[in-house]
Amino acid sequence: MTAETIDTIDALMARYAAGTLPYPAHVLVQSHLEIASANRDLVAGLEELAAGALEAVEPQPMPDRARRLSSIFASAPSTDAIRRPSTSIFPTVLRDFVGFDADDVPWRTKMPGFREYDMDVDGCHASLFWIKPGRKIPAHTHDGQELTLVLDGAFTDIFGRYGRGDISVANEAVDHRPIAEKERPCIGFAITDAPLRFTGPLTQRLSDILGA
Repeated sequence: MTAETIDTIDALMARYAAGTLPYPAHVLVQSHLEIASANRDLVAGLEELAAGALEAVEPQPMPDRARRLSSIFASAPSTDAIRRPSTSIFPTVLRDFVGFDADDVPWRTKMPGFREYDMDVDGCHASLFWIKPGRKIPAHTHDGQELTLVLDGAFTDIFGRYGRGDISVANEAVDHRPIAEKERPCIGFAITDAPLRFTGPLTQRLSDILGA
C-alpha cells in the first residue's frame, strides 16, 4: 500500500498528509476525517508542516499550465454534490468514490450474514461490507495491510471496539476475529493490498464461515 508498513493511526495520518497513499486509502482517511474529529488537528498540523517545507523549495515552471488548471477545475465537486443529505451514513467523498449512497449498494452475499461490494483500484482491493448483528468474521491474518473504516454499527476484536468513524489498522502481525455488535448491522469500508489468510482451528473456521 506504501513503501513503508502502516502500523498505527498516526503513521496512516502522516501518509495521508504527505499524499503518498493509494487513492482508495486516501478516500478512506478523508471519510474518517469527515465523520470524526479525533485526528483533524493532527492532520492539519502535518499539512501545515508540509506547506512550510514546500515554501522552501525553488519554484519550477509548470508545463502545459492552462490545460492542467482546466483539468483541476473540471474535477472539482459541484455544489449539488456538496449539498447532499447529512443523514446518510456515507461521507461525501465515499459516495463520490463508489458512485452511490448506502441505500443503493449492489450487495453480494459472500457468506451467510456477510455481504460485500468490492472493486480493485490503484493496486488495492477496496470493498464495502455489511455484517449481520452478532456475526463472527472468521479469524484471519494478512499477507499485506488492511485498513477498515466503520460507517455504521460497530465490531470488536482483540484490540477493542470500533464504532462509526473508527479505523482499524492491521498487517502481517495481526491475527483477529472481528465480531459485529448485536444491536445493529456493522457497515464499513475496507482497503487491502494482499489476500487475507484464515487461521484458527478448522472447526471454528467452518462454523464462522457458515455463520453458525
